[in-house]
Amino acid sequence: MTDLHPPKVETFDPAARVNIDNKGIRRDVEEFREEPFGLYLARPAPGRAQFHYLESWLLPELGLRITDFWFSPGHERDQDFYLDVVRVHRDGPRWIATDLYLDLVLKDKISVRVIDTDELLAAVAGNLLSEKEGEYALEVAYAAVEGLAAHGYDLDAWLSTKDMTLGWRRHP
Repeated sequence: MTDLHPPKVETFDPAARVNIDNKGIRRDVEEFREEPFGLYLARPAPGRAQFHYLESWLLPELGLRITDFWFSPGHERDQDFYLDVVRVHRDGPRWIATDLYLDLVLKDKISVRVIDTDELLAAVAGNLLSEKEGEYALEVAYAAVEGLAAHGYDLDAWLSTKDMTLGWRRHP
């Protein structure tokens, strides 16, 4: 049984240098970087046992948030990047991301796996997400899987075809 919950909405505020989660918790961000294609952030993750740091890119055109979690010892996962399917819009200088339940787990240059389909279907069935938004989430996930597969699951290679070059602290 899936835990039914409304879509998670996060705010990214470069001017205030904070990331505000769906519960209103403000987290200080060490670095924001705006590019024509998206927004990068890097911040510590205090209070999280599983990971101690994260880097993310919001890519509105692709409907994705791509994250590199820096896992803590004993909590490592067999992944390089985690891709959330999101709807991103701007509110003045702030970026607002609504998580649309579907996620993709990428082992760079090896494979990609779509997860949380059950959450998406439950949200649509429970009227927490419109059918139109559910369809959008599926289209984003399909496009990402197709793009990654066509480029040997190489994130950089796929994104270069979209004129997007992501910079990371941990992946130079």
